[in-house]
Amino acid sequence: MNKTVPTDIYNSHFGFAERPFTLLPDPEFLYWSRDHRLAFTMLEYGMMTRAPITVITGEVGAGKTTLLQYLLRSMEDDVDIGLISNAQGGRGELLQWVLHAFAVPFDPQCSYVQLFQLLQDHMLEVYAGGRRMVLIIDEAQNLTPETVEELRMLTNINSNKDELLQLVLVGQPEFRDMIRRPELRQFLQRVGASFHLGRMAPATVGEYIAHRLKVAGGTGAEIDPAAVPVIHEVTGGVPRLVNQICDLALVYAFSAEQPAVTEETIRSVLDDGVYLGGYAL
Repeated sequence: MNKTVPTDIYNSHFGFAERPFTLLPDPEFLYWSRDHRLAFTMLEYGMMTRAPITVITGEVGAGKTTLLQYLLRSMEDDVDIGLISNAQGGRGELLQWVLHAFAVPFDPQCSYVQLFQLLQDHMLEVYAGGRRMVLIIDEAQNLTPETVEELRMLTNINSNKDELLQLVLVGQPEFRDMIRRPELRQFLQRVGASFHLGRMAPATVGEYIAHRLKVAGGTGAEIDPAAVPVIHEVTGGVPRLVNQICDLALVYAFSAEQPAVTEETIRSVLDDGVYLGGYAL
């Protein structure tokens, strides 16, 4: 590399309005692969049918959080949403997380029974106001079997006609394995909608790359399709890893004043050891 990288990185060189491959979730760049479309359909189905529990799982970097953000943007106004990004701890702590998520004030010294009563009273108040509550938990693999069972108990609170709380749990494959344990069979029986996001196939990786390039203001040809098989091989088809190596490759192509990333560019990134993804040739 022999060229100083400016403050806009490589955007001017390629004609981008913004970087096409960042590591932060961004619904504006969401590529609707078959799996992502099905996963979002199951999320919507869970919301529409008021399923007690909806579960979405997938590999690290598969795009689960981006789907969640897209869902949040499309939710109707009559829904009170509580979002927990990384709940940990035991039974009593979970209730505190939930109360925080719905902005319900409480005394940290309250007993478990008192916390539970506070939440139940709030749920009944929201329901009486013609609204419904949805609790979304991201990184659900960090929950324990005990807290998962506690969540199920929360869905048992009802008005004799309607359930007062819907759960949406999003996590890594370990969470899917956890809820299949025999001791969590009652939880599993309450799951009304679920989907597992797998890794992208080689053809999908190519479409994903071209999509993000175009959304950023490019033509889609800034990364040569001939480089896609190598990109897929070293990333395993995980979107976040694809973003990582493509971003680095664009920096390399800019530095060499190349009009596009080639297979050789990708191999240079790999040979120099700057890509730290979880796969290797």
